[in-house]
Parts: sequence; C-alpha cells; structure tokens
Amino acid sequence: MEILQEVATITGKPGLFRIVKPGRAGVIVESLDDTKKREMISANARVSVLKEISIYTTEFNVSVPLAEVFMNLKAKYNAGIDKDIKQADAKTLFSILEEALPNYDPEKVYQRDVVKILSWFNILNAFLPEAFVAESAKD
Repeated sequence: MEILQEVATITGKPGLFRIVKPGRAGVIVESLDDTKKREMISANARVSVLKEISIYTTEFNVSVPLAEVFMNLKAKYNAGIDKDIKQADAKTLFSILEEALPNYDPEKVYQRDVVKILSWFNILNAFLPEAFVAESAKD
C-alpha cells in the first residue's frame, strides 16, 4: 500500500486528502470524496501521512502499520463497513478492530482512534480502491 504515502489526514479537517504536490507556502491537497476539492494547506498545518501511522499492540515495543490493518479489514469487509461508524457503540467498534488486529493494545488504542481508522478505511475503499491492490500485483 505504497499509495498511502500520498494520503494524509489534516488536523482540524474531516476526511482524507491526497497530496498533489508541494507549493511555496505549503502543500496542495485534494479531498478524497465526491468533490475532489483542491486547496493549499499551509506549511505550519499538522499533516499526518497514513503510511507513517501504526497501531500499538500488546507485544512490547511492537506496533502494526495502518496499511496492514487496512488490508486485514479489506479481507473481511470487501465492500466497506456498512455500520454508521460515528454512531456505533464502543463494543461494536472494538470488535471490528479486533477482527483486523487481534492483538491491539486496549490500553493505548482509544475509541476515537478506532472511529478514525474505520472511517478512513471506508473512505479509501470508496474513493481510492487501488490502495488495496497487492504490491506484487502491481509489478
């Protein structure tokens, strides 16, 4: 899922964004939704690239890349998660995460994190399905 190097979340803005190119005052991004709106994000904005995000596990000093969790979710929920994630109860959210990452650390992974992860999965599944193509299939 090398394509996750081009996908980011921006603090204070809902959804995901594809990084288009750097500009003089920051970076140009395009929203991953129906609008495909492009905008300049200032250099001092907090931008997190999905490729660099990982989830804590119960193993000492071990975390799992978000890409691996997304691939596990794709195997289970090929068409996307059909629940209203933002309205789902904690038990439902954590059970979905546990299907994708059975050894996540419940003391370090919070409900708000799970909501984001599952929402991001649905966004990628709907608007960037090529993110789930196996690396070997691209060659």
